[in-house]
Amino acid sequence: MTTSPDPAVIAALQKQFAWFSGPALQDDPLYQALADCAARRADWAALLAAAPANQRWPMLWLAALQDRVMALVDAGERPPLAEYYASVGGTRAPDAALEGLLGDFIEQHRAALEQVIATHATQTNEIGRCAVLWPILQDLAESTGRRIALLDVGCSAGLNLGVDRWRYRYVDDATGALLSATPADRDPAAPEITCRVLTGARPSATAVPEIASRRGIDLAPVAVDDPVAVRWLRACLWPHDAERRRRFDAAVAIARNQHWPLSATTDAAASIVDWLREVPDDTLPIIFDSWVLSYFEADLLRRHVDTVLAQVAGRGAVWISADDPKLSRTWWPGKPDVAADRRANATSWTVARPDGQGGVAWTLAATSHAHGRWMQWGA
Repeated sequence: MTTSPDPAVIAALQKQFAWFSGPALQDDPLYQALADCAARRADWAALLAAAPANQRWPMLWLAALQDRVMALVDAGERPPLAEYYASVGGTRAPDAALEGLLGDFIEQHRAALEQVIATHATQTNEIGRCAVLWPILQDLAESTGRRIALLDVGCSAGLNLGVDRWRYRYVDDATGALLSATPADRDPAAPEITCRVLTGARPSATAVPEIASRRGIDLAPVAVDDPVAVRWLRACLWPHDAERRRRFDAAVAIARNQHWPLSATTDAAASIVDWLREVPDDTLPIIFDSWVLSYFEADLLRRHVDTVLAQVAGRGAVWISADDPKLSRTWWPGKPDVAADRRANATSWTVARPDGQGGVAWTLAATSHAHGRWMQWGA
């Protein structure tokens, strides 16, 4: 694939890589180093120009690189660059040789990398976020006394639909003391997610939500029985994080036996309205999205938000959205400004509920790490 991107576009991409090489990727030294390389090399950053404009994020470039490494290793070939990837057994820390080996790899596989970047989207399907979603669902179940119908917008492989199947441990961030854990009778094969709770309020609801129905919608849902598609989801995980991979693999194994319904759609707003027609009146419809709306173009985002809020006010639905704190203010201008917003990879969990008067009542349920590593409950 031959591309001739505008130099201004490449310069903008290099700035993105430079920003990502800082706090955004501080948890993964390899990704920090790779992003720093791309920030300094226009021809490497230019690979990302093959993606649609709304997908031109360094995480897609990094995922495409890791996916190619994984594909080669799966095929019995081990390029030198693989020695830096813990995800394929590498143990080498970023060093002075990394940039040269990266350059060799890009030169040999540029066409394959461009093809993946042009045709894929970042789909992390991070079940760590369920550690925050679960107590929010508990609170809703306790306050309404109703069963739940759950719709995951931008579901990827639908793993977050298993929120009631996973195991959770909540620990005090300051002391490491165990605050609470899910009952021991949960499936021991289910992944266990540990979340550090920052100083302040604690989740207090104890209800066990009954999820009467669950569905996922996505531009391109991922079939958990497709090994190439599942490899792409693994490639979207950060290579150093063995715990995330273990959780992901355990969740995929369970999802393969559940057959949660996933649907492809190019119009999420219309699909939400159609879904709501199927939800019984005695069931609480909950629309959930996590780090999806950041990829919507402005006009599409406005239409989507307007549609969802109309369903909250008119149909009695609940909307839970986990996304960038700045973006969250575009649909809730009054969202509280909390200190946790300024932590690396912060995520705002905004909840819109009917106010009983034909309008919408907003709550900041939590602020968390994008992968659910920590959370601060409430505002």
